Amino acid sequence: MNQYRKTFMPPPVSLGVIVACAAIFLARNLSPELALWPFDSGFFEPWQLVSYGFLHGGFNHLFFNMFAVWMFGAPLEKSWGSQKFAVFYATCVIGAGIVQLLVQQLEGGLYPTIGASGGVFGLLLAYGVMWPDNRIFLFILPVPIKAKWFVLIYGGIELLFGVTRSMPGIAHFAHLGGMIFGAGLLYKWGWRPSMTWKR
Repeated sequence: MNQYRKTFMPPPVSLGVIVACAAIFLARNLSPELALWPFDSGFFEPWQLVSYGFLHGGFNHLFFNMFAVWMFGAPLEKSWGSQKFAVFYATCVIGAGIVQLLVQQLEGGLYPTIGASGGVFGLLLAYGVMWPDNRIFLFILPVPIKAKWFVLIYGGIELLFGVTRSMPGIAHFAHLGGMIFGAGLLYKWGWRPSMTWKR
């Protein structure tokens, strides 16, 4: 577990996610049925709750998600171990997909969903929980910001965009779903909010 701590090479699960997403993106000829389709579309299959998380719509979509897996996921895997990390990441991806399906069921949307962003938002939450005072530098802000504030601000922005339906084409509630399911699993594992905020 610890042989990756002092290297830039991601540990096996994080590296596997990055390689798999990149390879699938480069293939470019995969079936659209791998995307997550709404229940009423006639194309939904249960395994899409996993497969959609490996698809990306463009290079920027892929790059920023995989950069986040490396930046936030790799430290978590090094700390937790690969098995626990894999369970957490899969829970966030599947949870994000479930929330997205429920939102589409309520709204009547029949578009497919792709991307690892729901899993990434779960990783972001966990990073903020584990290392709340670590500082994250954002290109849009002139100074670094503590991880716990970054999580709250980013989550709030996603909620605002989701409620107001700003920036169409982005699954804001799926992102929040990844955070919610991630928080639920952390809670099951023994984390309580006071453990983060009292540090």
